[in-house]
Amino acid sequence: MTWFMTRFMTMFNLRKERQRFVIRYSNVYINSWRTGSFFSFTQPSPSNSNSQVRICSLSTMISSVFTISFLAALANVVVALGPAAVNLRTAGNYAILAKSGVSTVPPSVITGAVAVSPIAAVGLTGFSLKLDSTGQFATSTQVTGKVYAATYSPPTPATLTAAIGDLGTAFTDATGRVNPNFNNLGSGAIGGLVLAPGLYKWSSALSIGSDVIISGNPTDTWIFQVAGTMSIAAGKKVVLAGALAKNIVWVVSGAVTAGAGAHLEGVILGKTTITLETGATANSRLFAQTFVALQQAVVTT
Repeated sequence: MTWFMTRFMTMFNLRKERQRFVIRYSNVYINSWRTGSFFSFTQPSPSNSNSQVRICSLSTMISSVFTISFLAALANVVVALGPAAVNLRTAGNYAILAKSGVSTVPPSVITGAVAVSPIAAVGLTGFSLKLDSTGQFATSTQVTGKVYAATYSPPTPATLTAAIGDLGTAFTDATGRVNPNFNNLGSGAIGGLVLAPGLYKWSSALSIGSDVIISGNPTDTWIFQVAGTMSIAAGKKVVLAGALAKNIVWVVSGAVTAGAGAHLEGVILGKTTITLETGATANSRLFAQTFVALQQAVVTT
């Protein structure tokens, strides 16, 4: 009960923007949103796809908290902090997706599908590709999954056009979120920090000069908006403490660079290039509106 109350009040300590949390009691989820001092509850009905929405004041909400905290002693309660998740749609079917090409300096190790569009298969370099008999995809010893290009046989071109469109939609969504919980944290130098769930915004470059920890629960979410470039120094790591990589989004308007031996966690939505230098690893999805370059790198999803 003490854990629940501490974690719930942590939400009130955030600035007064729209916050999301999810309460699960007896396998029923209650989705809640906060805007200013008012809260809305959406409780899905098991017999009806429509939801019931309730609005209440802060005082009513706090009163409800004590009731919920009592139930927490009897049931499994999950509180999710952070912004609404970014919907990747069909772009989420790929580990690496880029418009202008993907290159690898062998041997790289990629788990998941790799795709380029609208560029042709010529934009895939260093993979020693073997085209499948269907002509719809290729394979590579460096990829555990399929490799696609816009010039492969149908339905691949149309599928990739949709995925690239979804990539752009996700980028626009993530970069357009307003009212950040943290603005220009560390003046863009976040090495050594512990990052709680929330929306973060930097108006210039972001650098990670020492290990950074992303700490939260598996249901929490993070969006990191970077107006400039993003870089992580050689050998430094993004470390997860309870968080899941799929719930972390780095939306970067400049180039993204992971130095030799560095480690990234989370989805990268890049406006330009994404580069993983020699021995860099990423538990991530790499989405670039230009080019992805791998140098004996490891990418897993």
